[in-house]
Amino acid sequence: MIEVFLPDGSSRQLPEGATGLDLANSIGRRLAQDAVAVRINEQLSDIYLELPNQAQIEIITRTQPDGVELLRHDAAHVMAQAVKELYPETQVTIGPVIENGFYYDFAREESFTPDDLERIEGRMRELVKEDISIQREVWERDVAIDFFEEQGETYKAQIIRDLPEDEVISLYRQGEFIDLCRGPHLPSTGRLGQGFKLMKLAGAYWRGKSENAMLQRIYGTAWSNEKELNGYLHQLEEAERRDHRRLGREMGLFHFQDEALGSVFWHPKGWTLYRICEQYMRQRLEKAGYVEVKTPQLVDRMLWEKSGHWEKFREHMFIAEVDEGGKGHSEDQRSLALKPMNCPGHVQIFRQGIKSYRDLPLRLAEFGSCHRYEPHGALHGLMRVRAFTQDDAHIFCTEGQIEGETKAFIELLSTIYQDFGFESFHVKFSDRPEVRAGSDEIWDRAESALLAATKAAGQDYTLNPGEGAFYGPKLEFVLRDAIGRDWQCGTLQVDFVLPERLDASYVAEDGQRYRPVMLHRAIFGSFERFLGILVEQFAGRFPLWLAPTQAVLATIVTEANDYALDLQNQLLAAGLRAEVDLRNEKISYKVREHSLQKVPVLLALGRREAEEKTVTVRRLGSKEQQTLLFEDFLVQLQAEATPPALR
Repeated sequence: MIEVFLPDGSSRQLPEGATGLDLANSIGRRLAQDAVAVRINEQLSDIYLELPNQAQIEIITRTQPDGVELLRHDAAHVMAQAVKELYPETQVTIGPVIENGFYYDFAREESFTPDDLERIEGRMRELVKEDISIQREVWERDVAIDFFEEQGETYKAQIIRDLPEDEVISLYRQGEFIDLCRGPHLPSTGRLGQGFKLMKLAGAYWRGKSENAMLQRIYGTAWSNEKELNGYLHQLEEAERRDHRRLGREMGLFHFQDEALGSVFWHPKGWTLYRICEQYMRQRLEKAGYVEVKTPQLVDRMLWEKSGHWEKFREHMFIAEVDEGGKGHSEDQRSLALKPMNCPGHVQIFRQGIKSYRDLPLRLAEFGSCHRYEPHGALHGLMRVRAFTQDDAHIFCTEGQIEGETKAFIELLSTIYQDFGFESFHVKFSDRPEVRAGSDEIWDRAESALLAATKAAGQDYTLNPGEGAFYGPKLEFVLRDAIGRDWQCGTLQVDFVLPERLDASYVAEDGQRYRPVMLHRAIFGSFERFLGILVEQFAGRFPLWLAPTQAVLATIVTEANDYALDLQNQLLAAGLRAEVDLRNEKISYKVREHSLQKVPVLLALGRREAEEKTVTVRRLGSKEQQTLLFEDFLVQLQAEATPPALR
């Protein structure tokens, strides 16, 4: 008999040779049905392998994150088997799990087609129904290389050759199909279920290097059941409908073009939206005790070297080489960088003049224009750009003030997100990365201070190991949008390093000089990305206070034109964004057109409205209409047009 220990602290006696599946069956039939793997002493393993004595054991089910990842892993292998059966001349290379799915790269002279994807997926479903046993085998290195060479699988043979000499060579047998893999795997293809779908084709270089052969990549998605799959596919459809790039074009907000890769051409309505957000944020920051500054775009390399950013971010900086003397002398040559962030500039402002403990906390805010080189393939509308504006701020404070400033920041951030329609967020605590600045002692202080402040603010968090900034730990604030997607936006970072490197100090009560703590914080993250998220969050149907055009006055007859223009002037005078539509078109046409432009309020004006000083109000998305005195409607509209937190 062997004894194993379960996560709840209990133990179980099992016969020698018992497997994880035997353990699951001993606990319950339903658990055994859902079990896909087992964790043995924190190591994920195949559920059909023998359990060691005195081990800590956890049964992994198909709905757990590790279980879903395993399903996706096996989906890739089932796809590879289907491809080999249907197109035997194809070579299989690598097939990892990715977010929400998987892919496999294939070497094949003839290109796959969408019809091929349908055939492959159909064969995958048949393989699942056949419930083929999956078995792990350990082979000698040379034997495995020879096997794959004989099979014409030269890529697999190369992968084995490149593995460390002491690497265990494990293969998985799936019927007639044998693939190289570390594992673990499901016990059989039937455990995969039918919650998968092949999504698209793409090209990919072998091992990601352009000098290597071009392969064909098939992407797929897999979930614990068909209901989750359908939910995900619906989310994708909804995301496509909400795509900010399409809506931005249709609504005339912005565009992109190759002459300015990664930079936004803001159109009048889009820039109006931008300025609304900027003005709102400026109001909120002023009330929260921030002072606004502006720092230079081009900064000498020397400052970036002192701060540590040159070493860390050099490949992402845009560099300008200038000849200050104009004669080509080496001593006159200078390297300037377009700033990728605002932090060093704010330290320079802090250093001007003598700062006292009475000046702390000092909250310096900037809507700072930044530039970072992003590869062409990584650019994605407003979500990933090269030129962007950070809603950046740095709080210079004492260690004793970290807790209070953290609490105040989280409260501010929370109400701002609520105003933009995000009712909740979750927080990730990111601790020290492998490559970092500062001693372990400094990092211990910074991490302890941020954790204590987070707990004092009553904020729950999850750990995000090794993802801190190179100068300090950080909190990441993650929003969930209307269709269930997560977006990391806000950050709060505790930094003991930059004040030291850039020689920032203040005079304390005892007359001695000390280094301030520097809190880096952002709420939007970048204006561009946040606005892209907003467009998709609302599907272009912004709440009234955010809408670039809040109301359109559309005339039904030409006799109402003067009345429409008069009302527009009154709306503009009240600070509202209103347009008139005096075209000789039917009102139904005007309503449809402005609805497509997502205008929240349309005022239909005819002879009666002009005579009675009323407006007939149509709301976006509603078939109902309401007739009101214009004076009453103006009061109502002004209230709606004020951001919630400022009402």
